[in-house]
Amino acid sequence: MSTEQRYDVVATPNEEELPSNWGRWGADDELGTLNLITDEVRARAAAQARTGRAVSLAQPIQPAPLVSGPFAPTTQETSPVQQLMQYTGGAPATADLMLVTNHHVRSTHLDALGHQIWDGQVYPGRPLAESVTPAGVRHGSTAAFAAGIVTRGVLLDLAWDGPLPMGHPITSEDFEAAEARQGVRLESGDALVVRCGWVYAIDPERPMPGISLDAVRWMHRRGVSLYAGDLGDAHPPLDPAVPGPLHRVALPLLGMPLIDVAELNELAAVCAELNRHAFLLTVAPPRIHGLTGVPVNPLAVF
Repeated sequence: MSTEQRYDVVATPNEEELPSNWGRWGADDELGTLNLITDEVRARAAAQARTGRAVSLAQPIQPAPLVSGPFAPTTQETSPVQQLMQYTGGAPATADLMLVTNHHVRSTHLDALGHQIWDGQVYPGRPLAESVTPAGVRHGSTAAFAAGIVTRGVLLDLAWDGPLPMGHPITSEDFEAAEARQGVRLESGDALVVRCGWVYAIDPERPMPGISLDAVRWMHRRGVSLYAGDLGDAHPPLDPAVPGPLHRVALPLLGMPLIDVAELNELAAVCAELNRHAFLLTVAPPRIHGLTGVPVNPLAVF
């Protein structure tokens, strides 16, 4: 079960200082920053696929028997997928059922815009009660991903010489230093892929690095359409006044979908081998509507 802390951030007098896309694409918008992925952006992305070499950005998942339950104690190693075998023999086929915990820290998953709330509202200002119901998500759900996501991905490898230090706040300076070092520049509509060199694990003795509010502002200025990282927000929070700016600001205010807990070591190795840090990124989640998130297997194609 996910150990991710949850915050319903309440509006404050300095709310105007935070970056926001509310109203930018209309009151009924559910795509958020995916609107930045135009036909021209997709064409630019397709041009990155020159050799056909593909790399998965997803963690492998080993299902656990359903008898263990999805709510096992967090002190025990758990799987985001619980499996119940139904037919194992005596028939021409085998079959099983799955129970999936969508926001699990051992599953690479895509957060929909209805996953996080700002002052009782879902992006771009729709009341929570109208958007998320016991029957499913009516606004800001995985329905927005029905056509998949195809864009140019850019890896900014912040762990090129080793994992980031404990508690390191990732800023715009980190991003721009990586661009200069790698000879690449993130453009509007691109997906930002960030490698920190960490495995997500809450450990009081090892504060995690994470995205700062300054970094979120930079993403807004650059026109990032999608974020994917091996880490996202720091734990414990870097700034108690704005805890978890990636999930609490970028997702509900910018409308930026997030790919959590991506596996990026192989991607980094291939980028270094080819001396290329931009690639065609495709994300095709199951076409299941009404969810707050869904497991995904993003593919980088060179």
